Amino acid sequence: MSTTKTISAQLRGVITQKNNGAFTVSTPTGSRNCPLTARLRRESGGELAVGDEVSVDAAGQIDALLPRRNWISRRSAAPMPGAHTHEQLIAANLDQVVPVFAAANPRLAWHLLDRYLVSAESAEIPALVVITKFDLAAGRPEADEIEQVAAEYRALGYPVLLTSTLDGSGLEAFRAALHGKRSLLVGKSGVGKTSLLNALEPGLGLRVQATNAVTGKGRHTTTAATLLPLAAGGAVIDTPGIREFGLWDVDGADLAWFFPEMRPHLDRCRFGLDCRHAEEPGCAVRKAVTAGLISPYRYQSYLKLRYDP
Repeated sequence: MSTTKTISAQLRGVITQKNNGAFTVSTPTGSRNCPLTARLRRESGGELAVGDEVSVDAAGQIDALLPRRNWISRRSAAPMPGAHTHEQLIAANLDQVVPVFAAANPRLAWHLLDRYLVSAESAEIPALVVITKFDLAAGRPEADEIEQVAAEYRALGYPVLLTSTLDGSGLEAFRAALHGKRSLLVGKSGVGKTSLLNALEPGLGLRVQATNAVTGKGRHTTTAATLLPLAAGGAVIDTPGIREFGLWDVDGADLAWFFPEMRPHLDRCRFGLDCRHAEEPGCAVRKAVTAGLISPYRYQSYLKLRYDP
């Protein structure tokens, strides 16, 4: 009798946490800690992600990875100059990516937002932008700037929510946007992801740690990517604070396509697909910037990513 088992005969589950090569899998019979089989570790290099659908064998080991419908990854930081980088998987099988930024403390970094959005565009995953701690900017010039830039992103088709856990503004809209979806939350430490989740659903019982009052830099609160089911339906994947987000597998020639406002102009450049949209004469993208059809800020963000992905 053959001892080969088909995936359909195995117990299926979803990876809900990955931490230092250990995996927690949610199955119909409960949550369990599962190592990889030697074969799967050899074949995959251990590169499974939260959100991956897997099968678990009778010994409680993950023995197969089911096909992914999408995934988000970033370029690993090189340990030293000249060292090779590799793909670092963040999460898989997503309905939306949710970049989270604070209106203040720490300072809002729009260029980092564009990195997240380009990554989501390249994976063909919708994005929802959430600004937290908006109460800290209320009545100050920063609030007007944030409102203006948020309007520009909305015009590009990206929903932007301005929220505050202090006065509750924006929370109902955020709760509705998460309903029935698997959402990946990404952002620097200290931006308020954990506080935001606690405000939405206190029962999650997540730890919250104040932003470092001396340096203004966030402290790491979440230590591993974790999939958290929501009582109202859907789930969020909370991630450790990410200080850097290098793009992975986004070719420089394709980068402009991942800026939606540039797409209508890409086939009008004099040098066609060879145009880098930098100093070339006859560049339709640059003409669109001059004509006010493309935000100069977004164009500068494109150039920065072109030369420093």
